[in-house]
Amino acid sequence: MSCETFPRLSGPIAVIGAGTMGHGIAQVAAMAGFETRLYDVDATARTQAMALVEANLDTGVELGKVEPAARNAALERLTETGDPGEAATGADLVIEAVTEDLELKRRVLSDLAMHVAPAAVLASNTSSLSISRIADGVPGPERVVGLHFFNPVHIMSLVEVVRGGRTVERVVEQARGFVIELGKEPIIVNDAPGFASSRLGIAIGLEAIRMLEAGVASAHDIDRAMELGYRHPMGPLRLTDLVGLDVRLRIARYLHGELGERFRPPQLLERMVDEGKLGRKTGQGFYSW
Repeated sequence: MSCETFPRLSGPIAVIGAGTMGHGIAQVAAMAGFETRLYDVDATARTQAMALVEANLDTGVELGKVEPAARNAALERLTETGDPGEAATGADLVIEAVTEDLELKRRVLSDLAMHVAPAAVLASNTSSLSISRIADGVPGPERVVGLHFFNPVHIMSLVEVVRGGRTVERVVEQARGFVIELGKEPIIVNDAPGFASSRLGIAIGLEAIRMLEAGVASAHDIDRAMELGYRHPMGPLRLTDLVGLDVRLRIARYLHGELGERFRPPQLLERMVDEGKLGRKTGQGFYSW
């Protein structure tokens, strides 16, 4: 079915959460021509997010990848707010990008649903949690869909569009069309633990950690095996440092509970997170940053 079958999402976009993923999603939406509102309860987070978006766009201009006029237009379309109602009112699409906590995501979408029209799309940027469970208790669960972006959002082209158990086809196709308008490539995935990307990525990442733990090879050589032998742009251990060991551990624990022993987190991962070695954001993970 073509995404032109249903009305395109043309109204304002509300992004909830100004962290790494939130500000990245807001940036690409504004660059694609959408009026974009970025909400976070934390004023410092909002200020930092806007500065990061501006810095990313400035780098794009310096590299010749973004026209100065396009940079200026994107910044004019992007606003930040500490009022959730102001962010969501009149929005065609709300995308939550808050912490990977099912109850929090459900509560956020439920609260924002009160400020949007019944036909507005409610999306979660979760990387592994069940869209069907997030939709439980949300007004209009048939309009809840997964939009799983990848970090860094302005560079990575893949977006998983996740169909929940009650998500109607109109919403799936509107979400797919939105991704295409961003200049990215959507894949359609049915709701399952870890979807497609996280499930495969975590499986490879956990096995790489077990190999390091068992002394099979160094972190560098394990990564080079995947980079050179399988043409992965980045090895699984370096990627884990980039994503955050704590984030990977949280997803692994969830998948372990849902899918069984093959996703049990390695003791090395548990120990490194306990020691605060979370990867690039703390300066130390499997590599020194």
